[in-house]
Amino acid sequence: MTDTPKYKNPALTPEERAEDLLGRMTLREKIAQLDMKFGSKYCTEIEDNDNCSVKETSDYDWESLKADFPDGLGYLHDNYSVPAVMNKLQKFFIENSRLGIPVIFTGEALHGICGTRGTVLPIPTAWAATFEPEYAYQAGRIIAKEARALGIYEVLAPNLDVARDPRWGRTEETFGEDTCLSTKMAVNIVKGHQNGNISAKDSVISEPKHYCIHGIPEGGVNCGTARAGVREIESCYLPVFEAAIKEGGAYDVMASYNSIDGDLMMTSSHYLKTVLKERFGLKGICRSDWGGLRRVHYLHKMAKNEKEAIYLSKKNGLDCQGGDEYPNKLWVDSLEELVNEGRIDVKNINESCRRVLKIKFELGLFENPYTDENEYKNVINKQEFIDKSLEIAQKSIILLKNDGILPLNADKYKKIALIGPSSDKIRLGGYSSKTFRRKLDTVYDVLRRELPDAEIIQVDGCGISDGEFEFALSDQHHLQGITAEKTGEDFEKAVSAAKASDLIIFCGGDDNISSGEGRDRCEITLCGKQTQLMKMLAETGKPLVFVMIHGKPLAIKEESDISDAVLSCWFGGECGPQAVCDALLGKINPAGRLPFSMPRRSTMIPCYYSMLPGASNEYYEGKGDALYPFGYGLSYTEFEYSDLRVEKTGETDVNVKVKVKNIGNRAGDEVVQIYV
Repeated sequence: MTDTPKYKNPALTPEERAEDLLGRMTLREKIAQLDMKFGSKYCTEIEDNDNCSVKETSDYDWESLKADFPDGLGYLHDNYSVPAVMNKLQKFFIENSRLGIPVIFTGEALHGICGTRGTVLPIPTAWAATFEPEYAYQAGRIIAKEARALGIYEVLAPNLDVARDPRWGRTEETFGEDTCLSTKMAVNIVKGHQNGNISAKDSVISEPKHYCIHGIPEGGVNCGTARAGVREIESCYLPVFEAAIKEGGAYDVMASYNSIDGDLMMTSSHYLKTVLKERFGLKGICRSDWGGLRRVHYLHKMAKNEKEAIYLSKKNGLDCQGGDEYPNKLWVDSLEELVNEGRIDVKNINESCRRVLKIKFELGLFENPYTDENEYKNVINKQEFIDKSLEIAQKSIILLKNDGILPLNADKYKKIALIGPSSDKIRLGGYSSKTFRRKLDTVYDVLRRELPDAEIIQVDGCGISDGEFEFALSDQHHLQGITAEKTGEDFEKAVSAAKASDLIIFCGGDDNISSGEGRDRCEITLCGKQTQLMKMLAETGKPLVFVMIHGKPLAIKEESDISDAVLSCWFGGECGPQAVCDALLGKINPAGRLPFSMPRRSTMIPCYYSMLPGASNEYYEGKGDALYPFGYGLSYTEFEYSDLRVEKTGETDVNVKVKVKNIGNRAGDEVVQIYV
């Protein structure tokens, strides 16, 4: 009678079990654990509305899976479906792995698990706009519960880039321009994901990205190099990741595509080894971003071929390749050859594989590799999750300007012209769950419901990114096929509606082409003909309220000048339209604050508040300060500050206390801010 292998003994520690399993594996099996592949490409029935999702009735091309992964696999991503489908795939990997090693299913979940089922929360920038880190934790719990219920164990989030170039499309994924705010949000979202126990059935592994400076790309273009010196790197960007790992407990990290002061992140021994693993003590793995390894070869020209790109990255601290990079056979063959040639020490492979195996044991995958096939129905889109999504959206709305028109007097305005490309369309933001299974309200839907006695005349008037436009990065499947809706231009109808009304509400801003990954812009003005239409509406002389539904900070001085009130409403998730109307009608008192500075002109970049002194703040064209600075936000009430006290508690520590009194006639929240 043979003894049970140690790695199958749940009484032993994950470290002991991983070490035993490692000793039983071939070199090729170890290398295969350091790979992540695109799952839905092997399914037989893809979802019509999402090429990363798999239908409930789907099977898989088992012969292709056997041929492509003879030595097993570490991770599988972009395979969103129901647990019954995920379990079939997991069963395949366990039964077709010599040692029965399960796979880790991973997925995108920046503001809700992707696919076609998850609750869509407001974008992370909106969480930051609340200035309440607890909301990041609560968002993380919702994401973790839904993801795990669907059979996903790791999420490729959060985005911890400190974003200081608003031209960059991915600013909407971040917590803004400030290191302190980003750090507080980072710790809370990671804790929300993992909740102190990744084996729990309502927790997932958190994977912060894009380590470590991706939010200041040269030219504002995705993947652009970051020009930053050591002092700035250490004081502005690294602290966010350090806090997420040390305080938040994040297991994994995704390395950014770009180079930092000339040091390519994918091949940087300093950042991947010295900083990430030795200083920060990363306990999980560091993987490449999707396509990042290939770029070492074909874009950065640092390697003469694929094998050399793999060599440079693996030798210098990268653990796993992420996404559909090189085929599994090329990855395994290359690393096997490099070990046999003596160029890569087998200890390097063992260390990375040990990290992967330890995670799998900590997740409990060897004892519980399958997900309950019915419980997800009690978890997905729970009313409490939808209610929390609404609460975050409400708390994130920022009142930028108000000449006294807001909140609206429902008795005064009986005929309202609701105009603009976002007045009857919902804007969810990038990396959102496809919501075709559910009917979501628009601002028009909600306003009609909230004001049954008013006549609401809705006209789009114009589009945002000027109609149908397909934008995709060729090496990133999850971004392929994204289009903007085609909106007919009808200025005459819009102006006619405005003239016949008592009030104009213009809903515009961004869509999924003007903001999001790969949606970088050289201008941060309103896209399309929105400004032109707003000017024509203002010329009618009717009161004009600008509801800006956006993903990135925009330069809106012209639009602000001609509006009686301006509300900043980030992509607010599935309940965003309700939150917008609640703010318009005074059901809530806006208390959000800007996590980004908004420049006076599109060309006044950079514009973040913490730039070092020394330069002039004047241009030939006028002032160079922000139109609306970081931390800015008005209220429907007024607050009075008094009795400021500063108490020194240590050589460098002080306690600051101040009394804050609401002296207005409405309840409201105040965000007390102190800058050092």
